[in-house]
Formats: sequence, structure tokens, C-alpha cells
Amino acid sequence: MTAAGWAAGLAVLLVAVNLAGQAIALWRLRRPLQRSAVLADLPPVTIVRPVRGIEAFSRETAVSGLELDYPSYSTIFCVADGDDPIVPLIEEMIARYGADKVRLIVGDVVVSANPKLNNCVRGWEAATTDWVILADSNVLMPKDYIQRMLAAWRPETGLVCSTPAGSRPQSFGAEVECAFLNAFQARWQYVGEALGLGFAQGKSMLWNKPFLDARGGIAALGAEIAEDAAATKLVRSAGKHVHLVGQPFEQPLGPRRIADAVQRQFRWARLRRVTFLPFFAIEILSAPLLPVLLAAFACLGYGLPVWLGPLAVLVLWYLGEIVLSAGVGWFLNWRSPFAMLVRDIAFPGIWAYAFVGGEVSWRGNAMKIRTDGTNELNDTAPALSAARAKISD
Repeated sequence: MTAAGWAAGLAVLLVAVNLAGQAIALWRLRRPLQRSAVLADLPPVTIVRPVRGIEAFSRETAVSGLELDYPSYSTIFCVADGDDPIVPLIEEMIARYGADKVRLIVGDVVVSANPKLNNCVRGWEAATTDWVILADSNVLMPKDYIQRMLAAWRPETGLVCSTPAGSRPQSFGAEVECAFLNAFQARWQYVGEALGLGFAQGKSMLWNKPFLDARGGIAALGAEIAEDAAATKLVRSAGKHVHLVGQPFEQPLGPRRIADAVQRQFRWARLRRVTFLPFFAIEILSAPLLPVLLAAFACLGYGLPVWLGPLAVLVLWYLGEIVLSAGVGWFLNWRSPFAMLVRDIAFPGIWAYAFVGGEVSWRGNAMKIRTDGTNELNDTAPALSAARAKISD
């Protein structure tokens, strides 16, 4: 076979793998929701939500978690700084829904370089139920949020979580972020779970508290810079599996700049690079860059217009994403193929830079993520000293 033939064959293979992944994700996401036999009695649940600052949908997402159709649950909001602008909103929620249903805990405990994890420690310790959900502040919870989390629990489960489904974009940059979050990242998360390789996602995490406490408690999630990476490894080391909810929960985005969306993707790519290097190394195959280049080379070899092969690759690639998104109700409009194209132009650079870039911004903190997997917050020593002083008060 000629070099052009090999190139064409490899391009077809990569496109076929991508389409197969989209088909697996569609099957998995459309599977009927069934009540877990393990947790059919709907046990009491505590939701721990770290909060910081006011975001575009802060009120709506906060209220969504306080009006769930579930018989026995409470919510603990955790904020590191008592002067944070989100505090008056949470106090309003306490007055509205009652202190027995909503609590606010101020002050973090530094167990890692992960600000969000540090913010959750006191909430975790205050939870008295056997079942605890750690949920980001920007998760929009449907009425059956807890039921859907519990429904995914099986006898072999160590953790149930949900990827974010980007929704309500109010700018093209936010549409690009939807293209990253939905048919790209969430799709591969569900493919991995279907193949027995479930990875945790920190947006919504359902824990059995005794299970995690027996393995070091919430502080054990500080073993990695990203709590979801630590959670994945902890669950697997216990001989358990990470399972995903039937359908991911919404994260309304509002207006976003493309530059901000790319910066977030770089931070997450860097985290994946230092926590799951073998999987991250092959992520470049999940983007259309390589099959596009191979298709162009094949066209040159066969005397065809050089644009013909790349165009065919992109049409098939994005058609599959459009069918998947439409099939599961993810955000989609006429600009979505262009958002996907911008994503796929940016991703190879994000992937490559994750191998050499170091400093990222995380929740307002400048953080160095080293190539050997270690990490540090800038000015970490003073921050640790101040936090420990607060804890000892």
C-alpha cells in the first residue's frame, strides 16, 4: 500500500473511532433511568456547596438546590472569607428556607493547594448523614437531583458524579465553552464509564461518608492537585468504580470570552497532564487535527483537491456531534459547528502547552502546576500560616 493509502486508512479509522464514541455516549445517555436497588429507601442526604463571589446565575443555582423534591436533605454552604460578597445572598437563603435546611460555614481548612477542597472541609465535617454530595456553586439542580445521583449507585460503586452540561451561553465564547464541555468532554467521560474506566468529575460528587472517612476523609482528596483525580484513584484503589448520573446536570454559562474559555481548558488540561499522563497523552487523538492532516496528505497522493479530504473529515466529525447533542438535549444552534471548529483549532495548542506551561489561575489564585505532578500556590507559606491560625482560634 502507498503512503497515501496508509494515510487515508488511518484517517478513516480515527473518524470511525470518533463516531463510535459518539454512538456509545448517545446510547449511554439515553438509557432509561432506574432506581438503585441499593438506595431505594431514599436515605437522608447532606449537600455541601463551596461558594465564592457572585456569578451570573448565583441566585438561581443556589435556590435550585433548596427546592428539591426529596424528603430528607439539608444544604451546607461553605465560604472561606466572611466578607465574601456571596455571604448576604446565603444569609437571605437561610432566612427564607430556615436554619434547619440551610447552613453557612465560614472559614476554610488548608489540606491541599486546592482552594475548593479546602473550602469544603468544615462542611464535610459538619455533615451528620451517611450520604454527602459535594456540589459546585454553579450547578443548576433539577427537582430530582438527589434521586438521579442515588439512582446511579450500585453495589460496586465507590462514587457517583456528574460532568457539567454547558447551557445558556450568552456569547460566542460561551458557545465555544459548550462545545468543550458537552459533545467533547462529557461525551468521552460517558464513553470511558461505558468501557469500565469511569473518571470522577468534581462538579457533583455523591459520597458514602463512612467509606471516605475510613480512607482518610475529605483530606484524602488533597493527595492530588485536583480533587476529582484523587477521588478516582482512591475509589479504584478500594476496588470500586466511579459511575455517572444518567444525564449530566446543567451549568449555565452566561457571557464568556473565548480567551477565558481557553484559559480554563488549559488549567484542566494541565491538571489531567499531571494526574493521568497516559490518558492525557492520547487525548490529541480525540480531536480532528490528525485525521484532517492525514486526509489532506492522502488527497495529495491521489491527485485530489487537497481540501476535499479534510472537509469530509470535519463534516462527519461535526455531524456526529450534532446528532449526539440533539439526541440528549445539549445546547445547539446554527453557530455550534463554528464553535466546534474554534474548539478544535484551540485544542491542539492547549494540549501541547499543557506539557510545558506551569502557572494557571484557579479561583483567583495563581498556581504553579509542575511537570512532575507537584504543585504550589504562590505565597503558599503565608496562606497556610494564616489559615492554621484561623483554625486554631
